[in-house]
Amino acid sequence: MAQTIRRGGKGVRRAAAAKGAQRKVATAKKQTGNVIDGVMQWLPFSEETLHRIVLAVILGVAAMLVWVVASMAGVPMLAQEKLAQVASGAGFEVKRVEVRGVNRMNELKIYEKVLGQRDQSMPRLDIDGLRGDLMQLSWVKDARVSRQLPDTLVVDIVERSPHAVLRKGGKLVLIDDTGHELEPVSAARAKGMLVLEGEGAGEKVQDLGRLLDVAPALKPQVAEAEWIGNRRWNIMFKTGQVLALPEGDDQSASALLGFARMDGVNRLLGGKVASFDMRASDRMYLRVPGHADEVAADQRAAAEAKAAAKKAAQLARAKAAEKDQ
Repeated sequence: MAQTIRRGGKGVRRAAAAKGAQRKVATAKKQTGNVIDGVMQWLPFSEETLHRIVLAVILGVAAMLVWVVASMAGVPMLAQEKLAQVASGAGFEVKRVEVRGVNRMNELKIYEKVLGQRDQSMPRLDIDGLRGDLMQLSWVKDARVSRQLPDTLVVDIVERSPHAVLRKGGKLVLIDDTGHELEPVSAARAKGMLVLEGEGAGEKVQDLGRLLDVAPALKPQVAEAEWIGNRRWNIMFKTGQVLALPEGDDQSASALLGFARMDGVNRLLGGKVASFDMRASDRMYLRVPGHADEVAADQRAAAEAKAAAKKAAQLARAKAAEKDQ
């Protein structure tokens, strides 16, 4: 008797299809895991930090909902407080302070301004207010304050550069190339730096720089510059000699350039002349130490010789008159 046996074709195909689907899912998971691992290697923080950031985003969304509800209820201060609590609870509060760019100034002055922000939640940080406080420091030319999640406050400082020394009331003060005062300085520390003196001299430091640039050969030899009567400069060289310049930017530049040319030919600096007066446009007056005394002595000697000769002539005439009698 013939017997018909039905093959389970459909069941086998279903099992094979299920296994194929499982293999595809496993392959996809593996590829996705590799991609995520690759991305994590490139991120500048750990997987734990990433989880905290994701948590913070979720909490942030919740906090925004609290903010919206509280604002609609007319209690925005309560919303701010709740937002700060949520961020702080997630670990987003200032635990570390990082200061960059400080080389010359006292770094403690930066920390005195910043440390009051420690343990503050990140949303509560008054970034603009803190930057304003830092800009009040004499050495700070510019400042940038930023949050570095999850717990770091970063302060980037651009310092001013010392350019010269201003003599004020017997004291020395460091100034930058704009005349901005930095801090008092001792004579030993100021040694070798250009010294400015005179009322309003600090405000003219850039004008002085342009003037000295006219004669680059003389610039390294300048020790001091005195602003006279708020109208002109006296330049003192390292030799101790003084050059009096005329009023006016063009006139003083022309006189300084002329002096540089004469010094190149006649070696005026280091010579016997103590001061050079170039305030007159068509001539230069020189003062030699002791020369006036020598001239006065010569004049006295000449006068005495003349008086003696006159007296001798008178005696000779008197004797001649006696003989005639």
